Amino acid sequence: MKFTASKQSVLFYLVFICTLLLALALRLPNLAQRPMHTDEAVHAVKFGELLQHHSYTYDPFEYHGPTLVYSTLIPAWLRGQKSYADLDEITLRLVPVLYGCALIAILLLLRGILSAPALLFTALFTTVSPAFVFYSRYYIMEMLLVFFTATTIIAAFRFLRTRRLFWALLAGAAIGLMHATKETGAMSWFAMAAALGALLILDRKKTRQLFAGLKWRRLLAGLFAAALVSILFFSSFFSTMHGVIDSIVTFKTYFNRGAGGFHAHIYPWFQYFKWLLYNRHAGRPLWTEGAIFLLAVPGFIAIFSNKNKDGSDQTFVRFIALYTLILTFIYMLIPYKTPWSLLGFYHGFIFIAGVGASHLLRGATKIVKIAVACVLALALLHLGWQAQQLNSRYATDISNPYVYAHTDKDIFRLLKSVDELTFYWPQGRDTFIEVVSPGADYWPLPWYLRHYTHVGYFSDFDYDIASGALIITSPALQAHLLKKLYETPPPGQRDMYVPQFEHSISLRPGVPLELYVRKDVWDEWYRNKP
Repeated sequence: MKFTASKQSVLFYLVFICTLLLALALRLPNLAQRPMHTDEAVHAVKFGELLQHHSYTYDPFEYHGPTLVYSTLIPAWLRGQKSYADLDEITLRLVPVLYGCALIAILLLLRGILSAPALLFTALFTTVSPAFVFYSRYYIMEMLLVFFTATTIIAAFRFLRTRRLFWALLAGAAIGLMHATKETGAMSWFAMAAALGALLILDRKKTRQLFAGLKWRRLLAGLFAAALVSILFFSSFFSTMHGVIDSIVTFKTYFNRGAGGFHAHIYPWFQYFKWLLYNRHAGRPLWTEGAIFLLAVPGFIAIFSNKNKDGSDQTFVRFIALYTLILTFIYMLIPYKTPWSLLGFYHGFIFIAGVGASHLLRGATKIVKIAVACVLALALLHLGWQAQQLNSRYATDISNPYVYAHTDKDIFRLLKSVDELTFYWPQGRDTFIEVVSPGADYWPLPWYLRHYTHVGYFSDFDYDIASGALIITSPALQAHLLKKLYETPPPGQRDMYVPQFEHSISLRPGVPLELYVRKDVWDEWYRNKP
């Protein structure tokens, strides 16, 4: 049975729409199920300041750029949330969900540049990739950065092919948004420039044709759009202009951190591939996205051997291949590594895997095509099953390669106890809760205790203030706790405290916490509890 061009087009869009629906189905359910990571909670507090006080100031040392918090205004407004206390995990995590789906939708701009099979496979692999699903439900900047990077590349290539001002402006705006999202976008810019230089060496004629007769005014218009967008965000829409200078100065801080000047997150060069390819723990499934890398092999071969005859633009896919290899090498060299950082270069491998899958199906005999199609279907099913499991049953499990210094589910036990204890106490949400942990290692408690109006956070006990009715503290500070409760107060003014749990609560691996309750508060709860 032969399909006409119109029928093929209808079939293409039906498959693409189904792919987007699958992406939503994997990303949307139970957004509040997984405890908030420390980084998510920190960004939530930053957004709460913007939402409640209508102000944002860029910090060149922490938190990264402002696009995440500004993007969150939309779901907060749509859901009628006007204060920090009103917020919930659904509002926050809807932002990466939407950007993760937009990363798939934007592939439609490659219609006519990538072949239909390569484009659909790229969309499918992005949809079911466990890493992309997991971090599409994670309130951090990474999914935004990958989306803006992809937009930059696609729009820039469209501009070079068509010379239309719209594409120049879109590419420029995307570059500005990359800058306003995260400092690591600079590595992608370097990889793009290096890939373009390598492309000039490999295929000078076709590459130079891209720039022949280029109207520099439109190129300058794109650069102006990049600068304007970046300035708008870093200046908080012209309210704090020093943020623009800070956005440049900050590169020194992050360069030192990436070069190993930060004591944490230092790993060997192969760590990203360990997270992606082989994660085995006793009694747990083997987690791997090896199928993507296996399919990328025929993709690279087809691209660099001139055997890719599936209709994809050879210049574009060669650029993607070179960009991916260069960016991967950069990330491998940098000792500072976190698992979400791999999304940038891994997205390139997904593109190449899409080309590889298309190449394997094209030109093969009918029997071979059926066999390859079955293998590809199994690979997609396996990736999709892993994505579903890693975002539900194993969402905080130590075997999950994308769980990193993550908050333990124990935190829900702690919060339940705090809520029950204060429910029966007359002061309720105004009860003074004292949180004390060495090195201010109490996050994400500021997020989870946001409904309480009188919470103090400390790195050590302050003997000059009255003790909280509830005290959340580290076992390492037990001697300091006893001093504050039973040595510092004069006789007759010493309250008795009761430990709420027999054993410590795990905030995250290696960070235990304990909850102590003043005896009168505990008695009130004990008398009234069901």
